[in-house]
This record gives sequence, C-alpha cells and structure tokens, in this order.
Amino acid sequence: MKQHSSAMLARLAELRLEEGAIREGGGKKSIEAQHTKKRLTARERVSLLLDAGTEFVELGLFAAFGMYEEWGGAPSAGVVTGLGRVSGRLCMIIANDATVKAGAFFPMTAKKVLRAQTIAMENRIPTLYLVDSAGVFLPLQEDVFPDQDDFGRIFRNNAVMSAMGIPQITAIMGMCVAGGAYLPVMTDTVLMTEGSGLFLAGPALVQAAIGQKYSAEELGGAAMHAEISGTVDFKEPNDHLCLARLRSLVAKIGQRPGAPFARAAFDAKVDAPKYAAEDLYALLDPDPARAAVNSYDMHEVIARIVDRSEFDEYRPEYGRTVICGYAHIGGFAVGIVANQKISQPQTSHTGEKRVEFGGVIYAESAEKAARFILDCNQNLVPLIFLHDVNGFMVGRDAEWSGIIRAGAKMVTAVSNSTVPKITVIVGGSFGAGHYAMCGKAYDPRFVFAWPTARYAVMSGASAASTLVEIKVRQLERGGRKLSDEEKKELEASIRATYEEQSDCRYAAARLWIDAVIDPAKTRDMILTALEAAALNPEVAKFNPGILQT
Repeated sequence: MKQHSSAMLARLAELRLEEGAIREGGGKKSIEAQHTKKRLTARERVSLLLDAGTEFVELGLFAAFGMYEEWGGAPSAGVVTGLGRVSGRLCMIIANDATVKAGAFFPMTAKKVLRAQTIAMENRIPTLYLVDSAGVFLPLQEDVFPDQDDFGRIFRNNAVMSAMGIPQITAIMGMCVAGGAYLPVMTDTVLMTEGSGLFLAGPALVQAAIGQKYSAEELGGAAMHAEISGTVDFKEPNDHLCLARLRSLVAKIGQRPGAPFARAAFDAKVDAPKYAAEDLYALLDPDPARAAVNSYDMHEVIARIVDRSEFDEYRPEYGRTVICGYAHIGGFAVGIVANQKISQPQTSHTGEKRVEFGGVIYAESAEKAARFILDCNQNLVPLIFLHDVNGFMVGRDAEWSGIIRAGAKMVTAVSNSTVPKITVIVGGSFGAGHYAMCGKAYDPRFVFAWPTARYAVMSGASAASTLVEIKVRQLERGGRKLSDEEKKELEASIRATYEEQSDCRYAAARLWIDAVIDPAKTRDMILTALEAAALNPEVAKFNPGILQT
C-alpha cells in the first residue's frame, strides 16, 4: 500500500537523522579537540581501516540511546562496533570513541563490547581493537566494575578468545589506563602510536599514591613500551601509519577451515530475488497505533530475501500460521521459520473447520516448527527466524489441543539447536512467541529489527486493558471508584509507557537487538551474518533432550 510505503520512508528518514546525530559522538567541539591532539576520531579510524568501497555493518549504534542524560548522554555508548572487510578478511572492529567522555566505559559500553566479543567468539571472527579510552566512568563504577557481565569480563574474553584461536590485534591510539590497560596486552599483537599512553596509573595517581613525579611518556609512552618494557610489538608515528600497519598484519592472518554448511555457486545478478526489496516498505504500517491490524503475507518478505525467490515450503497445508521451508541466501542453504500474518483456514483433529488468527502460534504450527528445526539441525542447515508474532493461542480449545505441550516442544527445539540462528524482528514479537521464535535469550548469532519491530510481554493495548482492570479493582477494594474519564487517562498513560518501551530504539539502546535495519537491506544483513557464521567450523552435536509428545 502506498500509504504504508510513505509512512515507512518517513520513519526511516527520522531514524537516519537520529543515527546521524549519534555518529557525531561528543559533538563538534570534542571532534576538534581530538584533531588538535593529531588524532583521528573512532569513525575516521574505522573508515581508513576498511577496504575501499566496502560497507561497515555497524552493530549497537543505538546503544545507550536516551540513557545517561544526567551525565550528558553517551552516544552509541562511547564505542563503535561492527563487521567490516580489512585486507579482504571479515573482522569484528571495536573502537573507543574518545569524543564521548574521553572514551570512558559506561555500563552499556561494557555490555556493548561484550556483545561484540560474544559475536566474535560464536562465529570465530578476527577481532581488532582501536583503543582510546580513559577507563571506567567513575561516577557509575559500581555498575561497570564488579559483575560477571561487566568490565572485567572483557579481559576474560580476551583470554578465552586467544585460547580458541581467534586472532586479536590491538592498536593503542590514545589513552589506555588503569584496568583498561590489560585489554591490549591480553591480545595477540599490540600496536601503539607515539603520543599515546599505556599505564596502570597515570602521573597524577602515581604522585598521589607513592609520591613520585613522572611524565606520561616516562610512565607509559610508546617509546618506553617499545624500547624498555617490551610491551608493544609495533611503535607507529601516527594514526594513519598505525592503521596501515594493522591492515598489513591482518593480510597475513592464516585461513582456517570453514563451517560445514552448504553453499551453492552464486551469481549476484542471476541469483538475485525476482522482486524489488523496496516493495517491503509497503507491507507494514509503522504507526504503532495501527500495528495490531497489520495483515500481510509473509511469503512476500521471503520472496524478497531468498535467491531467485525460490522457497521449498515444508508442510504448507498444516499449521499455516507458521511458515517453514528451505531456501538459499547468497548461495547459503538456510531454513526459514516465519510467522504468517494472514488468518488461515484450518481443520481441527475433530474435523471442525475454523479460521486461525494470523501472527498467532497454534498447537499444529508449533509442532510443525519444532519438527522443522530438528530437521535443520540434523542436516546442518542454518536457521533464519522472521518475527511478527502475537504469542501462542489461548482459550479452552487451545488448551484442549495441548498448546502448552506443543509450545514447549518448539521452545525446546530452539533452545537446543546448534546450527547458527539469525533473528529478524519484522513486526510484533510478544510474549512466549518471542521466545519460541528465537528471541535474544535463545542465543541467536545476530538479532536485527525493522523500524516496525515492537516487543514486550504483550501488546500495549492488551497491557493497558489488563493493568487498568487490576488498578480499578485495587482502588475499589480501598473504597474509591474511578470515573470513566479517570479510567481513560490511566489507560492512555499505561499505553504510552508500554509503547515507548516496546519501540525498537528502546530495545536497541539496551542491546536487546544488534541493529535497526532498513527493510530493503534485510537480505544483505542476513548474508553478512551467514558469512560470519561460516567462519566457525565447529557445530556441536545436536541433542534435543526430552520432547513433550
């Protein structure tokens, strides 16, 4: 529909403006201050590091969006992470943004770096660190320092990644102090630019602690570490030459065996989908107030992301509210599990004919999906999950059909699946349906979301109605009765809160998703994720455990 397309393009334009503001980091003054030190910004460094003409697939751009306002904010959590080609190799890049609080680590900064490391570990991706950080953001140290998913876990991951044989190279291109000084030294190779500093304690802290006065260069300058301590492997005059050296080193990393997944010969023109990716803009209404009535055929999405728009659908006449089937994306064989948003005719086991609501998982569709996921694991086929799910069906008929048992079967299959899982949240992703469709808690290698993505334990409308009813009963027990106007105001307030919290940017700020993507780039993002997953040759033995039968 044209009105959907116009609304989607307007939403994308809004997101791009927000993304542009985020990419400015600490702002023009902070960028100028970085240049005054004869240093490049994090994004300038990443741009120079990448192969010419290749795209940087940024992850976690919206991290900390709308958070830490009392401290002036932390755009993109003060660190740039993503996948890019360096000397022909797909690499994970982690670059501190010194324009944001001198690159200090906020709580979300640590979690963003940990997420990047997790992706690198799961997919065996060479990882490059561009370090320029003042260390922990001290006013929030209690939320950065101690827990198992906080700052210290980064160094633990450095050691684990090294033991796994994942190449890690660090370029120190600014300050690297206190606990953060361990990160570069725990990687395989260390580069350092002149004028940078690497020390456990800076001059001021050393003087305060032990009364000695030393310059930053004496304590931890590039010359000292190259000539005396022997800590750095390459001393470079400036950022440009350091990045050139880093590219040269990456070019010499050996190739390990790839994953055992099938990939057919692929021609980008011949094997492209038959339909334009831009058609996807017209499918969904991005207005959250009308999102609940979005009705479209998920086959239309599949036809625009798979090679030649060819799809071998599995049990197409059974459990129709979940679509399963095999396809190729960029030559990679994949299994697709997707929610069908058009209501479907179905005949029950008793012969009763009924209509099943689109976007709802029924017992038959859950059982079909579970079996399909088992087949993909048996045959080493990576899984793609396309979400637009309201949840599992409720009511007497659903309970009698064994919906809990069937849902448990699907969740078990997803939980124990060992082939790579890639999740794309297209529209709604609510309740246990989010879990069954491989939400963040179920270890997808990557989680992407369209601007129309919304998820929570239930939709805003359902939550508002439920919570208003509970509130009214509480007040009535206390002897107070709300007027109709007060009920409407309460419902509107609850709905507004829920809509804000289910927005894709709210999720992206907290790293529940890795990137908010342009729908027209869905195929490209999935293909990059598959290329990353193919770097890991190890696929654990699939053991589905006990399935409820």
